[in-house]
Amino acid sequence: MNQNQNSVCLTGYAGSDPVIVYFAEDKKMARVNLGVHEFFRNSLGDMIEQTLWFSLIFWNGKVDLVEQVVRKGAHLYIEGRLSAQHYIDKHGVKRYSTEIVVHKMELKPHS
Repeated sequence: MNQNQNSVCLTGYAGSDPVIVYFAEDKKMARVNLGVHEFFRNSLGDMIEQTLWFSLIFWNGKVDLVEQVVRKGAHLYIEGRLSAQHYIDKHGVKRYSTEIVVHKMELKPHS
């Protein structure tokens, strides 16, 4: 029987320094946006570069590492899982967001 797996692997660059959020009971979270470059040819044959942005979430012990080593422009390799949420904004409109909850991160040398 096939098993579905929620797994994401990306390599890209941190778009900003991490934002750290503290919760009760010594829990904390870090948010980092990751820019991933894509290259393709359009219908005219022109080479196009596009940057896709992903919101990364780190929890608890991983936050300490993120605080120490991740800065804007850092080249990162991450593995994690997609997490989708919805909420009602202040105007009563239902909004959706998708984040990547990171369970593995490597700092890559700039190439």
